[in-house]
Amino acid sequence: MPGSGGDVSGPLRVLLADAASLQRAGLRTVLTGRGTDAPDGGGRPGEREIVVAGEAGDGVEALDLARRLQPDVLITDVALPRLDGLAVARAITEARLAVRVLILTGRDTDEEVVAAIGAGAAGYLCKDAPQTELVAAVHAVAAGGAVITPPVLARMVTRLAGTLLVDTGIAAAAKLSPLTGREREVLVHVARGRSNSEIAAILGVSETTVKTHVGHVLTKLRLRDRTQAVVLAYETGLVRPGT
Repeated sequence: MPGSGGDVSGPLRVLLADAASLQRAGLRTVLTGRGTDAPDGGGRPGEREIVVAGEAGDGVEALDLARRLQPDVLITDVALPRLDGLAVARAITEARLAVRVLILTGRDTDEEVVAAIGAGAAGYLCKDAPQTELVAAVHAVAAGGAVITPPVLARMVTRLAGTLLVDTGIAAAAKLSPLTGREREVLVHVARGRSNSEIAAILGVSETTVKTHVGHVLTKLRLRDRTQAVVLAYETGLVRPGT
């Protein structure tokens, strides 16, 4: 499964894909903290240094570089020439590359975020997001987490609550029946956006144990990543909006 994260003790390597060179330059500056000549990445103390491993101006080039460079995270615009960002994410997922994909968009539509999740993207962020939010999203995605820009997530949760018949009965029980009680508990915390380290602190177990539980949840429920786990938790009524 994509997202094993590589060497967590070394720099966090990102690949930038955007048709606009100025946009790529801006992302590089935000992520590294000092611009093109920076030997050190930005971020908070204790976080991995972010370095830009490569840049692409279209989707075909982005996919080729993802295969060759194997970055931790690909940050890609949706609107790329030759091959769009969603197609790139889908190809990376199908090839089972250990590359996490963070989608940047200027459109912010529910349909697009659903398509991004379906394509295997681990994150979906609007281009007007604060710089600190972008940096935090890159770290979260690289660590195996899932990130959806808060306004879109709130809107989608409301939409799910309002348009779906919450699967609280036999159907929900059938979907979640493969899980143990502890695995359900972990799924609840994942759906509420908590990281592995936060879940470990709450449950009083090691982070490695939490990673094992999350892996079992994804395997048993046949889910690709944490993003799909969040969606399923709301669809089945295991977690409800506002709880």
